[in-house]
Amino acid sequence: MKIFIAGATGAVGKRLVPLLRANGHEVVGTTRSAGKVGDLRALGAEPVVLDVLDAEAVGRAVSEARPEVVVHQATALSDLGNLRNLDEAFADTNRLRTEGTDNLLAAARAAGAATFVAQSFAGWPYAKEGSAVKDEEAPLDPSPPASATESMAAIRHLEATVVGAEAIEGIVLRYGGFYGPGTSLSEGGEHVAAIRKRQFPIVGSGAGVWSFVHIDDAAGATLAAIERGRPGLYNSVDDEPAAVSEWLPYLAELLGAKPPRHVPEWLGRLVAGEQVVSMMTEARGASNAKAKRELGWTLVHPTWREGFVSALVPEEVRSAA
Repeated sequence: MKIFIAGATGAVGKRLVPLLRANGHEVVGTTRSAGKVGDLRALGAEPVVLDVLDAEAVGRAVSEARPEVVVHQATALSDLGNLRNLDEAFADTNRLRTEGTDNLLAAARAAGAATFVAQSFAGWPYAKEGSAVKDEEAPLDPSPPASATESMAAIRHLEATVVGAEAIEGIVLRYGGFYGPGTSLSEGGEHVAAIRKRQFPIVGSGAGVWSFVHIDDAAGATLAAIERGRPGLYNSVDDEPAAVSEWLPYLAELLGAKPPRHVPEWLGRLVAGEQVVSMMTEARGASNAKAKRELGWTLVHPTWREGFVSALVPEEVRSAA
């Protein structure tokens, strides 16, 4: 098949393009930077410099490519060190999830594409009630913190627009928190640096449940959705949702760092904001049962326990252990 990937130089895109090429697909990949054209060619994609927010340019690029599948991986998540105001930090990504989705979906339909696959998130949007682990039928949070209302609205827009699209099969992948190459949880990533400096504390109870996915497994889920997916939502996360109080000390020890500090909720709210406190204390994890069952998705890193070791411990150290 011919696949058009918007955001092909992002964390997922860079891992997805080689997978698609290895499976015999032809790939057209977009980047906002002319300086990354060579990188796309090296990955095996035909490069296109494109601003996904430019509706006319998007329509022209997709029309010229005439793909069978359009994949929306365009985000702007390169600098998320401060989440005190989530909507401010995600302002560009929110536009990509709203205007960008509308532009790409309209262009895909006009070009006769059969399938549209888009990136969403399973990390914090589920309602903070009931079971600690949610499937795709569970409701999203109807009343997120004030600093996250625009970000939640953007996620709702993307998901409803894609899954409800007419004349094209719409698939949404709700990825877990990324780790591995090119992410904040990799050697040199901002969150790994913060953990080493003891600047990533456990807030309150640390009972918030997080779901992770290695970036290679996120790419694998996307490949599976392209090749075998049916319209709908799919949680693309690993097998072991875990409370912050469980995974964060484990990761700190793995990195050779001191144990994370514990701070009360009031201090976390003052320093980091309501959304971070909610993520640390109330977040719900996600079940991957549907994605594994319906997409035939097999994870290379089924849990963060092994995955963190693979991603963050040098091979020579692992071999000597």
